[in-house]
Amino acid sequence: MSLSTTIMEHIKDAMRAKDTVALEALRAVKSALLLAQTESGAKEEISEEEEIKLLQRLVKQRKDSAAIYTEQGRADLAEPELAQLAVIEKFLPAQMTESEVEAAVAKILSENGLSGMAAMGQVMGIASKALAGKTDGKTISTVVKKLLA
Repeated sequence: MSLSTTIMEHIKDAMRAKDTVALEALRAVKSALLLAQTESGAKEEISEEEEIKLLQRLVKQRKDSAAIYTEQGRADLAEPELAQLAVIEKFLPAQMTESEVEAAVAKILSENGLSGMAAMGQVMGIASKALAGKTDGKTISTVVKKLLA
């Protein structure tokens, strides 16, 4: 079942349960999916890889907004963002822990014989492709810097 079909089912469930936070988050996902589909100009569904990237972007937006609201002392605005974040994260694949990312990056370094900060760009490119959807770029970057330093 595609992500858009799953989202539609969850929207119906949220409407029945009168869960406004979940409904708002799910509608944002549906909207982003429709926009991505029309941007590509194709009538077909977007790929699973693109769906994951889209969900990660929405999660990052919610995290950033919540951080800004918290920084400004606006807990009343941060709470709905965090609640929406939790709803959207349910549709992402299980995220890797930092130790798992560290092990994967160490393996990439040993396989390719890369070392030193000069190789950071190469390592980031390889690691980002290998770990796409399993963790965010910020975590990958932190681990790569740590291992190359």
